[in-house]
Amino acid sequence: MIPDLSKPVVDAHFHVFAANSALPGARYTPGYAAPLSAWAAAAQPLGVKRGVLVQTSFLGTDNKLLLDTLAHHPDALRGVAVVAPTADLMTLAPLHTAGVRGIRLNLAGIAHDMSAWSAAAALWDALAALGWHLELHTDTGRLPEVLAQLPAALPLVIDHMGKPAAVAAGDATVRALTARARQTPVHVKLSGAYRLGGLNAAALSRLWLGELGPDRLLWGSDWPCTNHEAQADYPALRRALDDWLGDAAAARAALVINSERLYWRQGSSE
Repeated sequence: MIPDLSKPVVDAHFHVFAANSALPGARYTPGYAAPLSAWAAAAQPLGVKRGVLVQTSFLGTDNKLLLDTLAHHPDALRGVAVVAPTADLMTLAPLHTAGVRGIRLNLAGIAHDMSAWSAAAALWDALAALGWHLELHTDTGRLPEVLAQLPAALPLVIDHMGKPAAVAAGDATVRALTARARQTPVHVKLSGAYRLGGLNAAALSRLWLGELGPDRLLWGSDWPCTNHEAQADYPALRRALDDWLGDAAAARAALVINSERLYWRQGSSE
């Protein structure tokens, strides 16, 4: 079932990159290109007219392609960049003008060493000044230890359903995130089911719906599903949300309302 949508659907998590583009030593180098035109060709027939472009781990802090893409589509796109922990307001202000609304810390597959980030006071102050959030991607079960080392008031967006060890309200990841949500805005992206290590994505989506409420869920395609390219069937990725939630109103919130509020500030193209 496709919910009745009065505004364009937002894909809150997708990537673009050139073939064979990666920083030296990157743990993944794509042998193919993922241009914006290919994402649009897959997304737009399904009513997905807006998107949040997320910087990939293999491009590191080189946000040039992300910023160039945003510059050509200032109304349709927003961005999530990757920066160094030494970044400050002067670093982030030009990114904000370009359409970036958050930074990403992708710890998946690497050491979850937070020492540099724990001391990044100027960066966290800059995020607060700009109204940005921190987007987190961790390995399975590792989110609680990361949250414990971050400022309690920092708004968060959690990638790929949080990757708990189990689909249970008592799971450490679920408990840590719901506790954090009582202190600061927390959103969970319902995306990347193939990154969950076999957990039931529908059960986990409904668990988050019950724990956080419908106004804290986002949908992302994760296109082109790096390292899982066989899953990059865009219609199937889009349909999955309806199957996961089984609730048209909650699906509409995840597809439209919440992303509009978080990334466009009630539709503003500031």
